[in-house]
Amino acid sequence: MSKTIITTGNAPAPIGPYNQAVLSGNPDNTGQGTLYISGQICIDPATGGLKNQDIQEETHQVMHNLKAILKEGGMDFSHVVKTTIFITDMHQFGSVNEVYGKYFEAAFPARETVQVSALPKFVNVEISMIAVK
Repeated sequence: MSKTIITTGNAPAPIGPYNQAVLSGNPDNTGQGTLYISGQICIDPATGGLKNQDIQEETHQVMHNLKAILKEGGMDFSHVVKTTIFITDMHQFGSVNEVYGKYFEAAFPARETVQVSALPKFVNVEISMIAVK
C-alpha cells in the first residue's frame, strides 16, 4: 500500500502539523485509492482571510476548499463516501445542511454532524471527508 500526500495552493495551507489530504492506495499506481481529507474551515486560500460574514458564506468556502483538494486527488464530490461536520451551534444546522447538500448530486455520503464548543480560528463550521476511487 502506498501513501501520497495531496497538497494544492487552491485550498488553505495547513495551520498545524498535518497535511491537506493523504491518498492511500495500491502500489500498482492504478489511480485508485482512498483520500482522507483533513477538516477544512472557511479560510480563503487567495487571501488567507476568513470568509465568514454568515454561516452560508462560511459553509460555501469550506466546500470550495474541499472541492479543490478532491480535484488535486483526482476525485470530485461523487467519490465522497463519508463526511464529518463540526459546528459550534446546532441551531445553524439547517443553514449548513442546505449549503452542503448543493454540492452533491443524488448520492449523498454517510455523515455525522457534531456540535463542538470551539473550532480553529473560532469559526463556526469545519468539515472533513473521505473519498474513494
